[in-house]
Amino acid sequence: MGLKGHWYRGGTSKCWLFDARDVALHAPTREEIPALLSAAFGAADARQLDGVGGGTSTTSKAAVIWATPDTEADLDYLFAQVGIGDPTVELGSNCGNCATAIALFAVQSGIVAAQDGMTKVRMRHLTSGAVLTGSVPTPGGRIPKSGLARVPGSSAAGVPVNLSFHSPWGKSTGSVLPTGNTVDQLQVDGRTLSATMVDAGAPAVFLPAEEAVVDLSSMTDNLSAQLPTLIAARASAGLIMGLRKPEDPPQNAVPKVGVVAPAGDYIAADGTTIPADSHDVRVRMLSMLAPHPAIGLTSAVAVALAASLESSVVANAAGLSPSTSTGSLRVLRIGTPAGVITADIISDDTGAVTEVALHRAARHIATADIDVAQPAELSA
Repeated sequence: MGLKGHWYRGGTSKCWLFDARDVALHAPTREEIPALLSAAFGAADARQLDGVGGGTSTTSKAAVIWATPDTEADLDYLFAQVGIGDPTVELGSNCGNCATAIALFAVQSGIVAAQDGMTKVRMRHLTSGAVLTGSVPTPGGRIPKSGLARVPGSSAAGVPVNLSFHSPWGKSTGSVLPTGNTVDQLQVDGRTLSATMVDAGAPAVFLPAEEAVVDLSSMTDNLSAQLPTLIAARASAGLIMGLRKPEDPPQNAVPKVGVVAPAGDYIAADGTTIPADSHDVRVRMLSMLAPHPAIGLTSAVAVALAASLESSVVANAAGLSPSTSTGSLRVLRIGTPAGVITADIISDDTGAVTEVALHRAARHIATADIDVAQPAELSA
């Protein structure tokens, strides 16, 4: 019997979604799930040739979903970033693009009944405890099969899904600012780099592009010369943020690491010119061990929170200061390799950010029975 999986595009990622009941037939305990996913994706091979993985960080993702009626959320999910050329599976991070797909899956599969107008899906990320809301249009209570919404980084249309990340933040480390500082100094390869480390959406560290010697006037190169510095900065930040102990190996998924620069004309990954007046800040992130082709939504949330912190690396690059109006809604325009995305930043009467919302699209691609190696082979 194969492992039943549902293949979705969410935003600029592709994710395999699995009902926890189907997973339990192959991996009865949660500790067995990583080995099952590693085998299903063919993770040990850099091309993931003998599995369903796509061979890139944005197409080697999975989520296991538990329906949780009568709780604070409609469902719980475990997000997995599956290794590429590495049989390990990291469960410590989250993925907003996959959460977008999960929201559509929940409506299409009946986990959440479609309402007249807009159906909201409350999702709890098990690793961090963060709760997200995906809003799916269901006019007349009809379940959408397709849509016309598009997002930067994909020319394909999909069902529009608005995804909201809710406070409180600090789910991984206990604080929005794990070090208590808006800016810290990282010692990396004999150099000192300014860094803003935040825990919102996902733990992330942001560096000034100029200090990291990254030219964001073009986002077409592979950053091969800068990758060692950025990877070392992530390893150092992981220790300082309390995400790992000195004896633990560095993680590839968290913290997220990115470089930021003020708005300016730049060449996007597809060769088009993005004008300076279209965005507030330029950002380029790493995903696993390579430049992200767009930006992960959890990283976009972290950018938005960092932008709201006075004198942070991101706020300085964007030329922003905290809003003094109460209950205000601000929009941060983020220039990425795929183009400009917007993040709605919602604050309470004290000015504290309570929600970050992003506009995405999702589409069901396929449902399949995946032939996975037998348990004896998984443990070999």
